[in-house]
Amino acid sequence: MTALTNAELPPLLENGTRPPGFFARARDIWAYRDLLGNLVRRELKVKYKNSVLGFVWTLLNPLLYLVIFTIVFSVILKNPTPRYGLLLLSGLLCFNLFSVGLTAATTSITANGPLVQKVWFPREILPLAAIGANLITFFFQMTILLVGLALFRQAPEWSMLWLLPPALLLTLLIGAGLGLMLSALNVYFRDVQHFLELGLLTWFWLTPVVYPFSLVARALNGKFGDGAERLAMLNPMIPIITAFQRVLYNPTNFPVDQQEQFTEMIHRSNLWYVENLGISAIFALIFVWGGYKVFSRLEGNLGEEL
Repeated sequence: MTALTNAELPPLLENGTRPPGFFARARDIWAYRDLLGNLVRRELKVKYKNSVLGFVWTLLNPLLYLVIFTIVFSVILKNPTPRYGLLLLSGLLCFNLFSVGLTAATTSITANGPLVQKVWFPREILPLAAIGANLITFFFQMTILLVGLALFRQAPEWSMLWLLPPALLLTLLIGAGLGLMLSALNVYFRDVQHFLELGLLTWFWLTPVVYPFSLVARALNGKFGDGAERLAMLNPMIPIITAFQRVLYNPTNFPVDQQEQFTEMIHRSNLWYVENLGISAIFALIFVWGGYKVFSRLEGNLGEEL
C-alpha cells in the first residue's frame, strides 16, 4: 500500500492532528454541546447588547416587511391574493431563517478570530452557533404569524402539520452545510460574504415567497408541458417554502373563486409534498457533505489566515 505524501494529506489542525472523519466530527460537536449552547446564548446577547427594545427588534423586522410588501402588492399593485400578509409571512420567516442564519454563519469565524487563535475546539461550532441563534429568533418571529392567523381566524391545515418539522430540519441542514463551506472560504477570501449578499438576494426572488408557487408552476408547465413544474424543485428552498405556505397559509380557507390562484398547491397530495421535500433532502445531504469536506480541508490554517 503506497504511503501518502505530505501534499496529499489533509492539513494539520492547530493542535497538530489530522482532521477526523465525518462521524468523528459529529461526536466532537456533541461532546462540546455545552460550548455550542453557550455560544448560541452569547450570539443572542451580543446582538441586542445595550438595546432598549432587546428582543422586540426580532419582531419589528418581519412586521416592517409585512407592512411594506402589503402596501406595495395589495394597495399599489392591487394584488388579488386574499390576506396577502399571511402568505408573505408564512414563506418569509422560513426563508429568513435560512438566509440570515447563512449570512451569520459565513462571518462567524472571522468575527471570532481571537477565540479561534487562542483556544482549540471544534471550529464547526461557530457557524452552527450562528444558525442556532437564528433558529431562536425564528421561533420568536413565528408568534407574529400565529397572532395574525388567530386575528383572522384562519386555521392551518392541521392534517398536514407533520410536514413542518422535516421542512424546518431541511432548512437548518441546507444552511449548516453551506455555512460550514462559506465560513471557511471567507477566512481565505473575504469577498465571499459580499458575493453571498448578492446570491441570497437573487435566491430570494427566485423563490415563491412574495408570490404564490402557482405562478411558477403555470409558467413552467405552459412552456415545457405538464409536470415541468418539477424543474422548480431544483431550487431546494421551493419545496420547503411551499410546504410552509400550504400548511400555515392554507388557501383552502378561502372561497372557491379565490382558490384558483393556488390550484397547483391545493390539488396536490401529501405524497407530492413529501417527494419534493425528498429533493430538498438530497440537496441538504450534498451541502452538508460538501461543507464538511471543504471545512476539513481548509481549517488547518484558519488561525494563521486570521
